[in-house]
Amino acid sequence: MNSYGSFPGARPRRLRTTPAMRRMVAETRLHPADLILPAFVREGVTEPVPITAMPGVVQHSRDTLRKAAVEAVEAGVSGIMLFGVPEDAKKDAAGTAGTDPDGILQVAIRDVRAEVGDDLVIMSDLCLDEYTDHGHCGVLDADGRVDNDATLERYAEMAQVQADAGVHVVGPSGMMDGQVGVIRDALDTIGKEDVSILAYTAKYSSAFYGPFREAVGSSLTGDRKTYQQDPANVRESMRELALDLEEGADMVMVKPAGPYLDILAKVAESVDVPVAAYQISGEYAMVEAAAEKGWIDRDKAIFETLTGIRRAGGQLILTYWATEVAQKLSRGL
Repeated sequence: MNSYGSFPGARPRRLRTTPAMRRMVAETRLHPADLILPAFVREGVTEPVPITAMPGVVQHSRDTLRKAAVEAVEAGVSGIMLFGVPEDAKKDAAGTAGTDPDGILQVAIRDVRAEVGDDLVIMSDLCLDEYTDHGHCGVLDADGRVDNDATLERYAEMAQVQADAGVHVVGPSGMMDGQVGVIRDALDTIGKEDVSILAYTAKYSSAFYGPFREAVGSSLTGDRKTYQQDPANVRESMRELALDLEEGADMVMVKPAGPYLDILAKVAESVDVPVAAYQISGEYAMVEAAAEKGWIDRDKAIFETLTGIRRAGGQLILTYWATEVAQKLSRGL
């Protein structure tokens, strides 16, 4: 009992009494500008193709991608991350469709830039996995392993064609050693100093990528454990972070988001550049599947997961719910 004769003296519940009170004292807030929409565009289709493992997400046609970009702008979403899905016949060992100026991703960048201009930050996945017939993120050596330095040469070419197409930000996701520095040099060489690099700094080898394989029509056999990070490691991420910043990264990312909130928080506390987190396909699919079965409240789960990412330090959140959530936030829901 305290000197005033009541117990307990400290009552934190006073600040939880009403929705207005909880909103007033909330320490973490979501805003539409925090959100980035990942989007897939498929070559050779005239209608969107549903992705079975990701209910509500599609492989866009060029026309529906443009519409999705406009919708994102109207909702207040900050950016769109584009992934190209080429025709199977165009895949080869070197992923040449990825550096073809008329390849699907470059076409999509031009389409979106023509549609929305600078009203949406247009980002592009800079990786070869969608375009190789073996499904790996780089070119292979004689032993079937990803050749780091040969892959960097391909990434430099990809960066240049994506920049020429009008992208604002490139997102090298292959986890090759030295990729940020090589890409920065490649962009600067052609006078594209204003194109930013969002470094996939801590990209873990995760089981939660499963639905993404369908989304991009992946040809992968085996795994990517020799270049993506081991989920057991923390210090490794901090080393990757230091290297990416030294090489000129403008922004850094942790991927996946939900299972790696500890890594996200550690990165966010350590840098003075914007920090992104990618809520990946498996995270999306789990919520949608559980909600479809009536096991969880879908909307509440979506907002809770995104708030957790924001609370951990994710300033920019890539999520397949970006436009939907931004619309609800704008309506005060």
